[in-house]
Amino acid sequence: MPVEALVTVAAIVRDMSLAATVGGLVLIAAVLPRGHAAVGRAALVARVGSIGWVLGSLAHSMLTYASIRGSVPEASRFLEEWWGFSQTVDLLAAYQQVTLAGLVASVLCAVARTPAVAAWSLLPVVWAVGWLAQTGHAAGAADHHLAVSAMFLHIGGAALWAGVIAAMLLVRSPLGGEAKETMRRASRLAAWAAAAVIVSGVASGWIRLAAPADLVTSDYGRIILLKAALMAGAAGLAVVHRSRFLPRLTEAQVRERFWRLMAVDVAALVFAMGAAGVLASTAPPVPIVPLGEPSPAYLLTGYELPPEPTALAWVAQWRLEILTAFTLGAAAIVYVRWVLRLLRRGDAWAWHRTASWLAGVAVLVWITQSGPSIYGMVLFSAHMLEHMVLVMVAPVLLTFGAPVTLALRALPARRDGSKGPREYLRAVVESRWMRFWAQPVVAAVSFAGFLIVFYYSPLFEFALSNHAGHLWMLVHFTVVGYLFANALVGIDPGPARPGYPLRIVLLFATMAFHAFFGVSLMMSTVLLAPRWFGLMGRDWGPDALADQQYGGQIAWGIGELPVVLLAIGIVFAWRRADAKETRRRDRQAERDDDAELRAYNAMLAQTARRDSGASS
Repeated sequence: MPVEALVTVAAIVRDMSLAATVGGLVLIAAVLPRGHAAVGRAALVARVGSIGWVLGSLAHSMLTYASIRGSVPEASRFLEEWWGFSQTVDLLAAYQQVTLAGLVASVLCAVARTPAVAAWSLLPVVWAVGWLAQTGHAAGAADHHLAVSAMFLHIGGAALWAGVIAAMLLVRSPLGGEAKETMRRASRLAAWAAAAVIVSGVASGWIRLAAPADLVTSDYGRIILLKAALMAGAAGLAVVHRSRFLPRLTEAQVRERFWRLMAVDVAALVFAMGAAGVLASTAPPVPIVPLGEPSPAYLLTGYELPPEPTALAWVAQWRLEILTAFTLGAAAIVYVRWVLRLLRRGDAWAWHRTASWLAGVAVLVWITQSGPSIYGMVLFSAHMLEHMVLVMVAPVLLTFGAPVTLALRALPARRDGSKGPREYLRAVVESRWMRFWAQPVVAAVSFAGFLIVFYYSPLFEFALSNHAGHLWMLVHFTVVGYLFANALVGIDPGPARPGYPLRIVLLFATMAFHAFFGVSLMMSTVLLAPRWFGLMGRDWGPDALADQQYGGQIAWGIGELPVVLLAIGIVFAWRRADAKETRRRDRQAERDDDAELRAYNAMLAQTARRDSGASS
């Protein structure tokens, strides 16, 4: 068999084994009741899958090197050469990381018997998928960031989708009376995974089209549309099948018709794999042309320099980042579904909280997909605008939406020992780490202190030059901003909040620190990230140092509106608390005939008599 064919076989073994590992761990972490007989079978699926993952990944790396080399020398020399190239060649280094992640996962899978351990055991999977996303077609795509993000979402979604279905088929026998509920939970996970595969597949195909018209004028574009329609139809059929027909069946009927029920999911997965295979064998309409003399901006960012920013450009220019777009879209959909669930059962939820949450999501969409993200890669001032809106505007809107409170009210609690979204949310909120970071003083210090740590350390340049680092920055500062805003004006669960005067002191002290940071940038003559902004090669706008000083003005001035909003929120909360306390005292006075006031008057009278006796 040719080496190229063996490379393909090894890749299939690796990917299928990784999916089996994911499926077994996810069933333990989020589907099966703790201590159920099926947990042992799921753990076995994960262990065997992790071993196949390691062996398949190792074989794929060696065979890839053999294919590159063109011949296979004797074993000892081959291993030495392969190991040396794995340390220096980016492709083989990535495959080495995938193998290492499989080794770590195999060790964790050996002890994964509880939901918490199984959930932590999924971290090496995320690491491996991240490295796999940087190989193959994504590595050479024109829009590299979108290609890698889409590939990450695609591989992760496919592994979850295929893994859950395969694991369900393999643990069928021990399920017993839990087959119906297990199938319902697994189908919800598979539906989200299928959505991720469809969205990321369309995004991956989009960057290989020269124009939107290619969707209907080229074979490649028409296959993309057909693939998306087939996958969406098959996945939608599976969802309808579960939501309409599964609830009508008894537990015995579910066990009896298990294979027929699962056939819908298997058919959907087969549709997806078949369409993907056809698409992979079809040439995209965008021809591969040699890259000319790249500009400095292209060498640094992977994109050509955008036009000089104008007021219209900040909202008219868009560049898709699929991971954040998918996450934010899911956040908006899930929040609205939770609100509708409360309303259907007769519970109230303030409309302004929903509006605030959706506004916060919209702001994050603008930050991550439009002008701030595009210009933030080439201008320090634009990056500072992106950062300040990210940490001071969006979190305030999200905090007023009270997402944790809504989730705890809308999500059903599980009674069988398994862990669902509500249980994991409570575990995070009630953890010692979260209680520590959510402390008002700690939240205020981290809100201000991480600003200095980030910009005056290598983390800043890492976030500029590495897309994963940029995504980490987005998540980190959004969470830090939420914790700070929640400590001041939020109603979501958290530590004991200080009195309202101290909250105002914390607010203005933190904002004063932000102002000091802005002034220091305005006065600075040392360029931050000089190997990035100093070498961008812009032919418009101010020089890099002057632009950095403009960024200091933004850091100083943009915080005024969030400070006003937070201060107003604190004052209103203070007034509500005082009014609530007044009403409570009035009700108490009505119940005990104003005993507190009479006791106070008696104390004053006794003091007066004592004073008059002393004076006489």
